[in-house]
Amino acid sequence: MKFRWLNLLPACAIALAVSCKQDNQTDSLSPTSSPDASATATQIFQVKGVVVELDPDGQNVRIKHEEIPGYMGAMTMLFEARPTNELRGLAPGDTVSFRMTVTDTDGWIDQIKKLDAAPVTNTLPMTGPFRAVRDVEPLNVGDLMPDYHFTNQLGQAVSLSQFRGQALAITFIFTRCPFPTFCPLMSRNFEEVQKTLLARPNAPTNWHLLTITFDPEYDTPPRLKGYAKQYHADPAHWSFLTGALIDITAIAEQCGLLFWREGDGWNISHNLRTAVVDAQGRVQKILPENRWTSDELVAEIVTAAQVKP
Repeated sequence: MKFRWLNLLPACAIALAVSCKQDNQTDSLSPTSSPDASATATQIFQVKGVVVELDPDGQNVRIKHEEIPGYMGAMTMLFEARPTNELRGLAPGDTVSFRMTVTDTDGWIDQIKKLDAAPVTNTLPMTGPFRAVRDVEPLNVGDLMPDYHFTNQLGQAVSLSQFRGQALAITFIFTRCPFPTFCPLMSRNFEEVQKTLLARPNAPTNWHLLTITFDPEYDTPPRLKGYAKQYHADPAHWSFLTGALIDITAIAEQCGLLFWREGDGWNISHNLRTAVVDAQGRVQKILPENRWTSDELVAEIVTAAQVKP
């Protein structure tokens, strides 16, 4: 088996990173309630950062932001701006202040203001650790999904080959991710997909959802079992998987997902990918980032399940 040493360079981080971390420190920023949501469901933070990239869609911006005590560490993150006209006139390298609003299921920024080039404190360098990974190639539509081996939330050994004949949807998360439109959104979407497919009278039954953690040191089977309960996962149709980091890294990279730790903490920078595999075990589609809906994934799974094994 071939191995290579992977170093996630700053340019890679700028191009692909979305990051999330939950911090157990006391929040010195004192979150306040939003006028359009309950105080228990909404937190508001005032944050400073440096613009890294403006997305072509005109709605999202990547910002290398300072530490947000009690919520997230200093990192680079993709934010949705509301309203989008506040992004006008900004360019990479601009220092900005902004308001970040987070609810149970959503998160966005507004009140974006360009500042003088004052230093942004408590940011981490855009570097990642060296680690050994398999020498893998990106998966394309029609490629056969390799047979990886994992352990599910019940402590049972799982291999991808055992699902041959079933449509698979595979996504990647880590359970400590706090920002609602990243890992939690992937899990909420999968929960909705499960609910829809189980309730639809004429839906196929040969399907399975796989959620793979890229924080295996922390996300043990018991923790994954507790996390699965939060999303009402039916073990007959939805598995939460952990395993050897080298295998997790390999399948993630093949699907186009990169992740790494920043600094000395456990905060993880990552992008998002969700793969659909048909009943023959071949890749049908890879959905990028978080810009897909549960209805879209249901339609893909129904199509994938109809392929004769």
